[in-house]
Amino acid sequence: MRWWPVFLRNLLVWRKLAVPSLVGNIAEPLMWLVAFGYGMGMLVGQVELSTPQGQVLLPYILFLASGSICLSAMNAASFEALYSAFSRMHVQKTWDGILNAPVSLDDVLLAEMLWAAFKALFAVSAILLVMLALGISHAPKLLLALPVLLGVGIVFSCLALVFNALAKGYDFFTYYFTLFLTPMMFLSGVFFPREQLPDLVQDVSDWLPLTHAVELVRPLFLNQWPAQAWLHGGALLGYGVAAFWLALALTRKRFAR
Repeated sequence: MRWWPVFLRNLLVWRKLAVPSLVGNIAEPLMWLVAFGYGMGMLVGQVELSTPQGQVLLPYILFLASGSICLSAMNAASFEALYSAFSRMHVQKTWDGILNAPVSLDDVLLAEMLWAAFKALFAVSAILLVMLALGISHAPKLLLALPVLLGVGIVFSCLALVFNALAKGYDFFTYYFTLFLTPMMFLSGVFFPREQLPDLVQDVSDWLPLTHAVELVRPLFLNQWPAQAWLHGGALLGYGVAAFWLALALTRKRFAR
């Protein structure tokens, strides 16, 4: 439990900027939801979706909301595990100070990963409350989306910490967002059904972690159980374990120089 004081330290610092941080985390996804959900939704109307119960028609705003909540978890965890973690590690030298205490580098990295996942969960919980207030969905199974979204935050914080260990400066993160997160945002079924993509692109989409997140969360918005939940959950678990192991190895190597 030596990671806990590091986690608590981040929490105490964040409390000073909690309100602007929360606004920043939820403003953009809510603008996407309102602009595309209500604006484009008026043009699109309904979306046909394959479910274990067969083909169903659902309003576009419901389709978008169930995907954008996963996108929000991905972005919130990624920003915290990249920019904020890099500031503490490289710019402010906070990690160096913490390592003077009886805390190992592995404890610090574990705390950073869990902290980024917690911030992602906090952000998506606020967004989910807004969605409930707007009446987008009142499915009882929505409560099960919270632990899934926490897992999504863990996976993407682990992936981000890999790039954090490799970064020389903030500009390096542009590659991660441009070449990895942005394509995944459009290929994972957030804004339109993946079935509309070419077969080759669908095959690529099947391997993306955000795709597995959307496949787990979207049925919960419809008050249904996800199809092949073990497959999607196992894929996210595999990505998270592999990414955290790689982040540990690369961060140890960086601090050993």
